[in-house]
Amino acid sequence: MFTKILIANRGEIAVRIMKTCRRMGIQTVAVYSEADFRSLHVVKADEAVPLGGARPAESYLNKEKILQVALDTGCQAIHPGYGFLSENADFADMVTAAGIVFIGPAGPVIARLGDKIASKKLAIQAGIPTVPGHVKALSSEAEAGAVAAEVGYPILLKPAAGGGGKGMRTVTRPEDLASALRLCRQETRKAFGDDAIFIERYIEAPRHIEIQVMADAHGHAIYLGERECSIQRRYQKIIEESPSVALDTEARERMGQMACRLALEAGYVNAGTVEFIFDADKQFYFLEMNTRLQVEHPVTEMVTGLDLVELQLRVANGERLPLKQEDVRLKGWAFEARVCAEDTERNFVPSVGLITRYAEPAGNRIRVDSGVRAGSSVQVFYDSMLAKVITWGGDREQARLKMVDALNGYHIEGIKTNVDFANRVICHPSFIKGDLSTGFIARHLADARPAPLMPDADIHFMAIAATLIYHLRENLIHHSLLPLQARVGGAIPARRRFTYVTKSNGVVLDIEIEPQASQDQWRVRVNDAVYDTITPPMEYYRRRLKLTIGNATHYFRLHYSGNFIEVAFCGMVKPFEIYTPKEWHLARFMPQPAIKAMDNVLRCPMPGLMVAINVQAGDRVFKGQELLSIESMKMETAVASPVDGEVAAVHVTPGETVDTGSVLVSFK
Repeated sequence: MFTKILIANRGEIAVRIMKTCRRMGIQTVAVYSEADFRSLHVVKADEAVPLGGARPAESYLNKEKILQVALDTGCQAIHPGYGFLSENADFADMVTAAGIVFIGPAGPVIARLGDKIASKKLAIQAGIPTVPGHVKALSSEAEAGAVAAEVGYPILLKPAAGGGGKGMRTVTRPEDLASALRLCRQETRKAFGDDAIFIERYIEAPRHIEIQVMADAHGHAIYLGERECSIQRRYQKIIEESPSVALDTEARERMGQMACRLALEAGYVNAGTVEFIFDADKQFYFLEMNTRLQVEHPVTEMVTGLDLVELQLRVANGERLPLKQEDVRLKGWAFEARVCAEDTERNFVPSVGLITRYAEPAGNRIRVDSGVRAGSSVQVFYDSMLAKVITWGGDREQARLKMVDALNGYHIEGIKTNVDFANRVICHPSFIKGDLSTGFIARHLADARPAPLMPDADIHFMAIAATLIYHLRENLIHHSLLPLQARVGGAIPARRRFTYVTKSNGVVLDIEIEPQASQDQWRVRVNDAVYDTITPPMEYYRRRLKLTIGNATHYFRLHYSGNFIEVAFCGMVKPFEIYTPKEWHLARFMPQPAIKAMDNVLRCPMPGLMVAINVQAGDRVFKGQELLSIESMKMETAVASPVDGEVAAVHVTPGETVDTGSVLVSFK
């Protein structure tokens, strides 16, 4: 077995690989950019070597530098993780030529399967159903228009290289094709150094199901069940699970056997994933093969009990697979939620900054793969994913409820994250029923769609959490003033009941709190419902709160702003205003907050780098016209004009770093 390897990656996957290496007695060497000098993967490695600038091209995509570090530090192998150079055939060839083992398939195999056009042809040769489309790179906009008309709208523009949804666009109208093709080429050129794009028919509302395969150098390949990855936004997966409710044993075996056949046909060695789309008629089509470890590999580990990184290392070391297909057993159910630095209330724009508070969920059957901690800096140069939460249960509902509790208790401050949005997905009635498709978010949780109504009990629980905290804070203030109490006159009898009025988004609740014999036991009445509640020892500014209400335990996250307490629970975030009865009577006389009028400017929606400016002073523009493009966290976003009017001035230049809220363009 190897004694020392280099991990050519960063963040949570680098830390994840290190855990297995440490258990196996393998030393690890980390590489890092200028921006990552304090990152968690640097601290966790046995050695860490700087690469250079913050941009990926200067560091994590610099093949020559990484290879030289491996040679200088005496590494026997390089693990690429996922992203960056993990599917770069040239890098794999360079590593092998230097006498170092690349922990993944050989360069020519990566090149063939990593090219979506070539891999689709290989799948056709192997007898695997494929999505109808044009299996050839587009040479011009005119050809794209002709092919799209032949295939039929809606179509999907896909990059021939890379993965992870980068450079993909759905086009529903001919007039949008040219702009979409241009953006696809720009994104895929920056992400993968290749701007070849091809067209497939867009299959509406399919499921995305993938098969994990593992193959050794001795001609053996096995599949390790499937993963359902249908919950996506902009082709980026958010929630994954294993197994899938859509597959029965027969379908699972058929898809698994096809995946292994494709791997053997390609001469594949190491971990790989064959992705399929599964339509409403339960027909499946080959989508692509990812020639690396997947982000969502932990759900497979949870249901199989296997360590996929260990299998990767052993196969790369020339060992035979330690198990046969009949030895693979799937047990229980697992979910994974990706935790990303993005502001879900502002159309998921990236969020950057310093993580000021950080606390992970913990407990039996909960796993967190994280690349950050308190003090970590989140920047625009890299992918937005910070961590992954994985839960296991004996069945789907047990695993789902465990995930709900885990996300309720995941506390990150300093930046915005999608934790509550992911929990909202998990708690949606259609998700609970297993009614999934890649259009799930657009259908159920898009901005124009009303959020599903929370059960009254959940709103009551949130109100109890906020009101108890408020009550205890006020009680602490009262006790701090007792030394100033007059020593003459009769004693004031202790109150046994405390009443409050709690308001949240227009919902008004009457709440009565009655302490019980024990200091941590309470009887709380919310309108006409009564709840026996147990609290932990309370601090004045507790951010995470665990309450036992009735016979069940619930977790809440809290944020304070004066007398306002914001509570996050089961994917919903609600502010609570808490009043005494006298304060509530007087509140009707308070003026309403003023609403600021919109400025006649275009403000930056996200932090990032300016990559294109399409207008200049004096140009006439219309509302919705794309004026600029911003690159942030490996994605390029077009910024549209908010008004019809004339450009007075453009306040930025290409290559400039911009922050959220800064003025980009002003209008006359």
